[in-house]
Amino acid sequence: MTMAEARDLLVVVLATRNGAAFLPAQLESLAAQQRPPDVLLVSDDGSTDATCDILAGFAAGAPWMQTVVAGPGRGYGRNFASLLAIAPEGATHLALADQDDVWLPDKTAMAMAALDALPRDRPALYGGRSWVVTEDLGRRRLSRGLRVPPTFGHALVRNFAGGNTMMLNRAGADLMRQAARRLRATPVHDWWIYQVVTGAGGAVIFDDVPRLLYRQHGANLIGSNSGAVAALSRMRDMVRGRYRDWTDANLVNLDAIRDLVTPEAQALLDQVRALRDRPLRPRLSAFRRTGIHRGGSLGQAGLWASVALNRF
Repeated sequence: MTMAEARDLLVVVLATRNGAAFLPAQLESLAAQQRPPDVLLVSDDGSTDATCDILAGFAAGAPWMQTVVAGPGRGYGRNFASLLAIAPEGATHLALADQDDVWLPDKTAMAMAALDALPRDRPALYGGRSWVVTEDLGRRRLSRGLRVPPTFGHALVRNFAGGNTMMLNRAGADLMRQAARRLRATPVHDWWIYQVVTGAGGAVIFDDVPRLLYRQHGANLIGSNSGAVAALSRMRDMVRGRYRDWTDANLVNLDAIRDLVTPEAQALLDQVRALRDRPLRPRLSAFRRTGIHRGGSLGQAGLWASVALNRF
């Protein structure tokens, strides 16, 4: 181990709720990492199965310090936000973990190396593709890639990677700790992280090489964001007004950290806020001037439809 590695503190935050069926495989994959976590911080949101027993049993022989706290009981997004708010201030790298995935052995090592190549005083966020798999870890397919540069404008309308792939450097973790402590509305937690980091002028790394198995099953709270079914689901959410509700929450949470984002991000937020309730033609013209692009022709068409229908 080098001196730099000796100073690193890798913290993994894990949100759980009734995850007993798949949690052991995830914990085993964390222990099998080329660079195992130093700390596992778990927030359990009221599990009624054997989740807490599994965590306690695994902790005895695990290569990390483990802390389990009671979650806020307000859903998945709030549970992860609560973890970010209490994450150790000494963490040099902070990764998010879902309870039912399996991490490939090089996941943490590769993410840490990518972040360490950037200036340490600049907030940075790593994310990437996954192998989307069935309940029995079969039938691998790649998750969606990233078609446009990761910018704040892109972050306002779309996430860039699943939270289960994400890792923050120390500056990024410090930033998210502040943002989480000011949270006003329940976020889509990984999308919100992307918005905060890019809004603050941070760097974003997208890894095209998948480094985890993203298990899909009937009890998933948040499913894969790729494929025809996901596209239809997004269209349905837009028509029903859910996408607008998400934008409402995003703007409220970004307003709470206005002093932490760049002047350019503040200006774009003001543009977006002003156009949302304008009549159709001025709204479309104002949106065109923002230059916001969702990525891909279908994605951009859907975005324009949401603006035209006043569902953005």
